[in-house]
Amino acid sequence: QVQLVESGGGLVQAGGSLRLSCAPSGSIFNANAMGWYRQAPGRQRELVAGITSGGTTNYADSVKGRCTISRDNDKNTVYLQISGLKPEDTAVYYCNAKIWTLPSMSLNVYWGQGTQVTVSS
Repeated sequence: QVQLVESGGGLVQAGGSLRLSCAPSGSIFNANAMGWYRQAPGRQRELVAGITSGGTTNYADSVKGRCTISRDNDKNTVYLQISGLKPEDTAVYYCNAKIWTLPSMSLNVYWGQGTQVTVSS
């Protein structure tokens, strides 16, 4: 059973920064595209940033210039560094990844359990 394990959320003051991490557990071959989404209360889940296996990145307009997504392919781990945090960044952040699993070598989409990020003003 493959799971995505997230860490790094918490309570920060406006203007601060956080680094989120996400890594799969279980029998995997490797991770394909990976990304981070977030969902604020009463709002739909939205893409924050994504990164392909080759390192191509894309960002939501709301975080461009404040956010960096990166990955360690050896560890199949994805990171999200957010600086200049604003109260409107408060949300549950979810990791998402397309993973080649073993032994079937099937490509499946997985979600993390979510990590709360709260930005105080």
